[in-house]
Amino acid sequence: MAKQVFNASMKLADLIDQSSNLLRIIPRTGLSFGFGEATVKEACRRAGVDPATFLLICNVYSFDDFVPSPDELRKADIRGIVAYLQASHDFYLKTALLTLSESIGRMLEPCEESRKNIIRKFFAEYKVELEKHFEYEEVKVFPYVVALIDRKEHPAFSIRQFEKHHSNLLEKLGDLKDLIMKYLPQECEADRIGDVLSYLYFLKDDLARHTSIEDNVLVPMIADLERNGLVASGSISSKTAAEEALSDREKEILTCVARGMLNKEIADRFSLSIHTVITHRKNITRKIGIKTVAGLTVYAILNGLIDINSIEQP
Repeated sequence: MAKQVFNASMKLADLIDQSSNLLRIIPRTGLSFGFGEATVKEACRRAGVDPATFLLICNVYSFDDFVPSPDELRKADIRGIVAYLQASHDFYLKTALLTLSESIGRMLEPCEESRKNIIRKFFAEYKVELEKHFEYEEVKVFPYVVALIDRKEHPAFSIRQFEKHHSNLLEKLGDLKDLIMKYLPQECEADRIGDVLSYLYFLKDDLARHTSIEDNVLVPMIADLERNGLVASGSISSKTAAEEALSDREKEILTCVARGMLNKEIADRFSLSIHTVITHRKNITRKIGIKTVAGLTVYAILNGLIDINSIEQP
């Protein structure tokens, strides 16, 4: 599916008709319902929201595997991206987890206490993990971004540290879904199980798209700020993909790919999630225009990233 079917001249209601996923993000973007026949540009202007940033977020939530182009990143406002991510954190912690907890409680009512405690403990551990993940971003990452934009001093930090600490939020949620769907005792009511599973599927998809914004939008924007020292209004530079230099982390991952390592092996070596490794590989392809492993290997050799004699070595 085409990446950019939405534009600022379209009526906002038409966007939502085409992608009902957008219903969930309207409040988080700073817009509100009751927008009438307003176009995206008009609705964003009334709410004080940047249209390019809003459309980029809409694309992430509307199209699977959407990765923004350098031009789309250039037009977006990094402050708006951070504000959206913060609003999403509030939604997850104050609304989504509470709703899920209440639904799980109703579902478990017929179960014996020992089984209740197992599911409750698993969910409680996931909640703590999620809270720590968001706290790290709120305390470390977002203030760092604002400091970069405002040319203010900031603690020693880099986007590579963020990537290293960027844990996978989806695996444990998927495990919870499987435990409930496959292994709950028969005394639990099917309707209540269905309610919990429906919300888990929704939350898993929402978190996946949230993570995509962090990996495919925020990370490259911060990396560009670090690389070029650009601070004007939070936008990144207008360089084309061909002109973008690979980051040190991307060079490391490219070297591993050229040596035949799998995504999981690369993730383990650098303490990254597999999702982050895949995102890096997409960014490498976007920047240098080479997709195949054989082509990447040749690129690595020609650019002095690896010695030809080391290719067969793990």
